[in-house]
Amino acid sequence: MSAYDHSSQIAELKAKIKAIRFAMFTTIDEHGHLTSRPMTNQEMDGEGNLWFFTSSETDLWENIVSHPEVNLSFSEPADSVYVSISGRAERVVDRAKITAMWNPAVQAWFPAGPDDPHAMLVRVVSDGAEYWDSNASTMVQLYKMAKAVLTGSTPEGSEHAKINL
Repeated sequence: MSAYDHSSQIAELKAKIKAIRFAMFTTIDEHGHLTSRPMTNQEMDGEGNLWFFTSSETDLWENIVSHPEVNLSFSEPADSVYVSISGRAERVVDRAKITAMWNPAVQAWFPAGPDDPHAMLVRVVSDGAEYWDSNASTMVQLYKMAKAVLTGSTPEGSEHAKINL
């Protein structure tokens, strides 16, 4: 894959999730079970990595030590956009990076500020993504679903693609 293809795929993925603030962040716990929690995506960098704040006292922080494979699910039902990103989570303990990414919303979770000893970052290195996107209005989507039911076909007009990162 050329650098242009890679950067255009990152840009496409970034465009799909830019307006979606929260992701369901799924890890594998110590018993091998999948567990998910809502997390605020801080940014997607130019390499396609996603960044999250977490506490060193959370299950997420511990889960990614032995099972770094994760999934991030983003959804915006009002716009019919759904994105699933798979990757590997990495624990990042870098006070300069924590300070650089600090924002008022994070302050609510860590009142002591960026020097809070439990404030940490998780970087998800994306392997791939899949998305479903219907740019039609809800009424048009309902019409297409009704038409599909009546004709025995599947609804048209939704976009579905895989992105290899």
